[in-house]
Amino acid sequence: MLTLRSRRASCRIFPTSSRSSLTKRRRTALSDETEQKRIVSMRLQKFLARAGVASRRGSENLMTAGRVCVNGAVVTELGSRVDPRVDVVTVDGMQVHLADGAVTIMLHKPAGYITTMSDPQGRPTVADLVPHDRYPGLFPIGRLDYDTTGLLLFSTDGELGNGLLHPRKHVDKTYEALVDGVMTPGEARRLREGVLLDDGMTLPAEVEVLEAARGRSLVSITIHEGRKRQVRRMCSFVGHPVVELHRKSFGPLGLRGLEEGSWRLLDADEVAELRRAAGLEDAQW
Repeated sequence: MLTLRSRRASCRIFPTSSRSSLTKRRRTALSDETEQKRIVSMRLQKFLARAGVASRRGSENLMTAGRVCVNGAVVTELGSRVDPRVDVVTVDGMQVHLADGAVTIMLHKPAGYITTMSDPQGRPTVADLVPHDRYPGLFPIGRLDYDTTGLLLFSTDGELGNGLLHPRKHVDKTYEALVDGVMTPGEARRLREGVLLDDGMTLPAEVEVLEAARGRSLVSITIHEGRKRQVRRMCSFVGHPVVELHRKSFGPLGLRGLEEGSWRLLDADEVAELRRAAGLEDAQW
């Protein structure tokens, strides 16, 4: 609609037969412990990405620059692994935490809110609309303009957020724009093919004029990138300033009846869909 202390065992003397069975039990215990650690541990750059520090590539750059420490030691080897349960990871001296039980939220954003979690000027923000106190570390994935309505995602999963916003992933975002003037088939075709904005040529888009009446047009636009105010600038480029703008979907997810100003938690299947869209479903870092 528009309108993220070990204890040494005490020495004891055992009979030979008992010593043998004890050794077997210890080997089994050590084997189980090693296997558990192997399962829980992850590559350091994946840990950093999931904690929201940077993308995988950005995390690798931080490591090679010597800015990442594990248990007080600088780690630059990209194959290094960490156990989030016991290892202390710092970046530039600041400890990094991996959020337990990451959550992702969908908000139907109303007009009149800026997309930030705090504003020094005291203006209304989207943080006022979501339970950020209940879910520490919640952040918006991308942004919608002050006057733009529609689907806005939030998460505590930095890996997911970085993946969905990565320019090479080309995750779809579909909008409905009410614009001034009657958009012609030729103008719609120019938007589909890409137009030259001040920050470069836009990627081809999916554009359909849904209706036109009383000197205005309702246009559906799906873009595969996420530049600042991109849809507004594209429409202005072909001579049709945006009057109202509404995001209908982000990747595979739509609002599906979620009322304006309301939010809901995404379920596991929906998060899995987003991870697939971001190319993270089988990520082996």
